Amino acid sequence: MLRVANMMNMKSRTKWILALLVTVAALFGLKPNDVLAQASSNDHATAVFSGGCFWGVDAVFKHVKGVDKVVSGYAGGAANTAQYETVSTGTTGHAESVQVTYDPSKVSYDDLLKVFFFVAHDPTELNRQGPDSGTQYRSSIFYANEAQKKMADDYIAQLDKKHAFSKPIVTKVVPLTGFYPAEGYHQNYLELHPDQPYIVFNDLPKLEQFQKSLPALYQQQPAQQAAK
Repeated sequence: MLRVANMMNMKSRTKWILALLVTVAALFGLKPNDVLAQASSNDHATAVFSGGCFWGVDAVFKHVKGVDKVVSGYAGGAANTAQYETVSTGTTGHAESVQVTYDPSKVSYDDLLKVFFFVAHDPTELNRQGPDSGTQYRSSIFYANEAQKKMADDYIAQLDKKHAFSKPIVTKVVPLTGFYPAEGYHQNYLELHPDQPYIVFNDLPKLEQFQKSLPALYQQQPAQQAAK
């Protein structure tokens, strides 16, 4: 009983400390969600992005420091149509996506957004990426909560204000209604097929660009692979 009581007291103290951190953050103009992310350094968070064929996007995020796992899959549609052949018709509402599991004490959501916009894909291409076309290859950020939505919207607004790209950003920020892992043969595709012509031409250059342009965020050893 004493152990249970101590655990309850610890949970109460943790909630009180987190509430205090949020109050302090507000007083000093800091983002509460960033403060909470640092305070919850033992927890992991997830983010879902779509930016064309998931093979390359998966590989890019696997090389981000602080990312522990990346899974290729489908978001934006229903569970019963989340199969590659069906999604490829462009009629299911899904987008090829990746689910990124990361440690907020090591990498921020803003850093993931930076990698998404400047390395993983071209956010100015509407319903296509490189050689692939269709709504399943659209540029989207699927937010899990209001904090992610605000950060994504703010980040895009900053990019627009700075005219970071020569063409308008077409990325949509939409709520995550479900993420469905893709078939096993799509997981870790670049790692398993580095010599495949599509990978060589479209995706390996992204990793080279990543290492050169954002070296502080790049890790040589890829994150944990999804189950095959």
